[in-house]
Amino acid sequence: MSSRKTILRGSCRPCVRSLRALLAVSLCHFISGYSDKDRAHDLLSKYPLIDGHNDIALRLRILHNNQLSKINLTHLNNAATDISRLRAGRVQTQMFAVYVLCGAQQMDAVRLTLEQIDVVRRMCTEYPDFELVTSTEELRASARKQKIACLISIEGGHSIDSSLPALRMFYQLGVRSMSLTHSCNTPWAESSSQFYDVFLRSNNSLTTFGKAVVDEMNRLGMIVDLSHTSWGTASAVLKHSKAPVIFSHSSSYAICNHSRNVPDSLLHKLKKNRGLIMVNFYGPFVSCKDKARVSHVADHFDHIKRVIGAESIGIGGDFDGGNSFPEGLEDVSKYPVIIQELLKRKWTEDELADVLRRNFLRVFEEVERVRNQLIWNKPSEEEIPLEEVANPCRLVLRQPVLSKLSLNRSPSLKSEGSLNLLYLGSVLFFSLILLI
Repeated sequence: MSSRKTILRGSCRPCVRSLRALLAVSLCHFISGYSDKDRAHDLLSKYPLIDGHNDIALRLRILHNNQLSKINLTHLNNAATDISRLRAGRVQTQMFAVYVLCGAQQMDAVRLTLEQIDVVRRMCTEYPDFELVTSTEELRASARKQKIACLISIEGGHSIDSSLPALRMFYQLGVRSMSLTHSCNTPWAESSSQFYDVFLRSNNSLTTFGKAVVDEMNRLGMIVDLSHTSWGTASAVLKHSKAPVIFSHSSSYAICNHSRNVPDSLLHKLKKNRGLIMVNFYGPFVSCKDKARVSHVADHFDHIKRVIGAESIGIGGDFDGGNSFPEGLEDVSKYPVIIQELLKRKWTEDELADVLRRNFLRVFEEVERVRNQLIWNKPSEEEIPLEEVANPCRLVLRQPVLSKLSLNRSPSLKSEGSLNLLYLGSVLFFSLILLI
């Protein structure tokens, strides 16, 4: 009996020591005034942020024409994003948006998209603080090296010009996410915005070709982003996609009834899809007014957690995508402020670890898992019907009909063609004479 007591006493000693250490740390924190602000910074140090949406590339285009040689990305005065503030905000991975205006949809959207991909790639390879990543494995490795990982996302399906080969080439350039629309409809998906009256359809928010786009993104391992899509398109995609999807920068419609936000009915479908809503900080989307406070943003987190749980929430600040952000959340250095507010609202550290990074990693890993399951599927050769595109600038590659070409020639070209034929005939005639 005494030997058993000795064993029990010996086995309890490590537990007692751990408990004493925990109590000592807690007492130390209490005495030193360990605040929610301290807790927020410590939590972000342990679980540095993965943010779903940032528009610094658009800002570089507008203000500097993408001329990186003329600026210093470590410190930028005319933007909400730079390297020093990303470090201060404990951002470890940033999804950089590649966006071109909807006005380019039937013109040079593909060229402009390539130029925006180029500036993000240059930014993330020329500055040693950054590292371009294309997988969860690379993302984790980047964190171990204490780099800021760069993921590239296309914002708006109009960038692919209704072409699956273009989508695949963007993937080869490092794009790992794409939102199906921006503020304009595409020929195959519907926007939440009514600003542009293009490609209007009824009862067809995701066409056959739209489903082919989602299928090909699933096959490639590209994250489907539903921010900016209509509720009808989002619902159709959530039903169709084999992989989890994200809303990279959207908030709750129940809190602010803006069309860019997500209603509870879609949140439940997102939960079933195992996807993620990454809460937007942009003032008009969180308060439905020009001005907003940190508490408005926290209200969205609270509501979404009540509806579908913290395991379906992330952060997509949308910095540099607008000019009106809540007081206290003006730039990328301010992320600890929202974490501090959520700690005050009794969010647990485990819940916030999910929100900060673990939820996004889970979704990205599942997208990669679906890709691996579809590895034997060949690239889709689905083409959009020309009548659905209705683009007069779209060239149809067919064998030219010579009779039609001659009819369409100008008189000068016709006469030039006749002279060329006469010259050719003369050469052939004299060649035959010489042979004789």
